[in-house]
Amino acid sequence: MKTVSKQEPREQVQQIPLSEIHPFRNHPFKVLDDELMQQTIDSIMQVGILNPAIIRPDPEGGYEMVAGHRRLHAADLAGLKTIPAIVRNLTDDEAVILMVDSNLQRETISPMERAQAYKMKLEALKHQGKRVDLEDKSTSRQVGEKSSWAVAKVGADANESERQVHRYIRLTELLPEVQEKVESKEIAFSPAVELSYLTHDEQRQFLDAMDYSQNTPSLSQAQRLKKLSREGKCTQEAMFAIMSEDKKDDLTRITLDNDVLRKYFPRNYTPLQMQQTIIKLLEQWQKKRQRQNER
Repeated sequence: MKTVSKQEPREQVQQIPLSEIHPFRNHPFKVLDDELMQQTIDSIMQVGILNPAIIRPDPEGGYEMVAGHRRLHAADLAGLKTIPAIVRNLTDDEAVILMVDSNLQRETISPMERAQAYKMKLEALKHQGKRVDLEDKSTSRQVGEKSSWAVAKVGADANESERQVHRYIRLTELLPEVQEKVESKEIAFSPAVELSYLTHDEQRQFLDAMDYSQNTPSLSQAQRLKKLSREGKCTQEAMFAIMSEDKKDDLTRITLDNDVLRKYFPRNYTPLQMQQTIIKLLEQWQKKRQRQNER
């Protein structure tokens, strides 16, 4: 007798009023009114919303958005009153994991968005593991193995190494003011990871040193600050001294503005032709100086 496999019932798409949906609590991803948002609005006005959002019932009333924050905002700006959505009953941990996974597909994600998202998903996976541990009475060693599995799971789902996942999560140890400078790219990712090992008081003093020197920290400077912090020697004076250093790159690199150079060359000159001409003129100038010195 031929058995027929049971198929799970398809989830029903419903039209839900925008006014009944609120954002996910502590949603780490920004919804920006940028060019991509305008493209989404234009698409909605032309063909509607093809991919339904995923929401979950809120015990206090209405629904919580899980996957579809940008679509919700675009629908509002496009003048829609409802949005197609799938209502799904999810636990807090299931909702966090789905929210993070659906947003990590985006092309542009800032380091701080990724850091907060990885941390939220890791905690959710750990919570799920703890519930299993309580049920099967796992040993502390097994709990540790499951925690390590959670990190590996976050990395595998995002195509990141476990080390990189840990590095991103380190950014959440930064003060909000320092996180803002990472977000605005005033502080690069790798130096920011090193600075996350400073205490909060040291981070405040670092911001003063950064403001005083008008310099952004290099990786080398951040690593030395981290070392001083571990040794208990990360004083404000030490920070000011390190941040006021002339960087090697600044001492060896000369940058010429393109607009400044262009006025000396024909419009049809390529950057390579401009470079060759400059080198040739410098060689002539050097020979002239040598002849003058020989007199």
